[in-house]
Parts: sequence; C-alpha cells; structure tokens
Amino acid sequence: MLARGRVYVWPGGSLWVGRGKGRTQWHGHHAHQITLPFDGVCRFRLERQGSWTEFASAFIRSDRPHQFDTDDLEIAQLFVEPETVEGRALTQRFGARDVSALPVADRDAMVAMLSTAWRAAAADATMLATARAAVALLAGAPAVKPDFDARVARAVDCIRARIRGPVRLEDAAAAAALSPSRFRHLFVSQTGTAFRPYVLWLRLNVAIECSMKGGSWTDAAHEAGFADSAHLTRTFKRMFGMTPATLVAAAHGGSVAAPAQR
Repeated sequence: MLARGRVYVWPGGSLWVGRGKGRTQWHGHHAHQITLPFDGVCRFRLERQGSWTEFASAFIRSDRPHQFDTDDLEIAQLFVEPETVEGRALTQRFGARDVSALPVADRDAMVAMLSTAWRAAAADATMLATARAAVALLAGAPAVKPDFDARVARAVDCIRARIRGPVRLEDAAAAAALSPSRFRHLFVSQTGTAFRPYVLWLRLNVAIECSMKGGSWTDAAHEAGFADSAHLTRTFKRMFGMTPATLVAAAHGGSVAAPAQR
C-alpha cells in the first residue's frame, strides 16, 4: 500500500488522514484502531484465508492481527493506545469483539469533525485537537472509571522520556520500584503487550513524526533509536502492513494514493 497524506501524533495516539486505495499486508499493532472512511466502505479480515467484511466505519481492538483493504477514497485512521484513559474506555465499550462497527451517530459526528478540518487545511494544532475530540466522543464516559497502575504509569513516562535512545527493561522497572520479573508481568497485564513491542511501537511514532517534518526514513530511524533503517522497515511492515517508503507526506488537504497489493 502506498499512502500520501498526513500523520498527527500525540502521546498515546495518532491520526492518519488522506486518501487511500489498496490492501495492506497481514499486520498487528499495539493500539486500538478506529477506521473512518469519509465516504464509502472499507474491508477487514481477521484470518489469512478468511472472508472480507465491509464496514462503513470500524473499531479494531489492539494487538489483533488483521488485513485492511479499501477503494480509492478519503479516510481517517485513529490509533489509541489501550493503556491511556481513552484507550481503556474504548476497551470497555468495544473490546469484547475483535472488530466492531461504530454506532452510526458517533461515526457521522466523527467523520464530520475530521473531514471538515482536513478539507479546510486546518493547522496542525487544530488537527490534533480535532482528532483527540473525536476519540473522546467515541470513548464517552465509562461506566466504571478505568484505573491504570501508578507504577506502570511511572515506567511509561520513563520509557517515553528515553525513547530516542537505549531503553532497558531494568530502567523502566526501577522507575516502577519493582523487580524486572515482577515489572514484566505487571506491564503486560496493564498495557496488553510485552515491554519490547511497546518500545518499538513508541519508536515508530517518533520515526513517523520525523518523516512528517521532512526527514528521510534513514534520519527517522536514527532519531527514533532504531538500530538502522532496515530495522525500522521490518518493524513498520510488521505493525502497519506496509513499508515506511510507501507513506509520503502531503500538504494539508492533500491526497493519499495506494496501489493494491493482491
């Protein structure tokens, strides 16, 4: 899949928006995924040889391998990390199923918010605020406040602060005041993923931010703390189903074009 558009990243989430066409390779990633075609439908499948299901919008829970396919249309993809307040609320609302269609009223409101801002070539700050407002709208008010262990929260802050350089499990465990073995188990139970994949997920977001600011993918790999650009490419492909070279920054309100990979 070749993509031409914009990515807006904030701590705990991101918005990918533009025009898309084509099919990703098989992939999975740490974040919940919210897919919002501005018009038309998209397709997902959860088994490599399984059938495709059409959605006018969809929620895909975190760490669920899948494949995505779409016709030539404008689309927004929101990624929300499940350990965030919004992510835990989304888990509570939609997490019982691997893929869920969004309620029509929520979908229409989110599409209106995001498409209006994108087509008006809104400033980055406005796009970020609009994306976060759309996530908050869908997350709603959880029936029970979703708690997040304060020790893991301290570790996550430590990881984020060091993400452009070496990040060791022992250092994160020390920030949580836990032994490495105890921290490893608690981290998985609180975030839904292991330590190393989580670090790679955060590194990808740093790399994408660098690319969106005009850096080469080699520069992005160095900035994000990857061993080299090949390591970045392998990780990007495994988590997003495409290579980083197929993600091309466009001006606000620009388009995304992607040849299908059958």
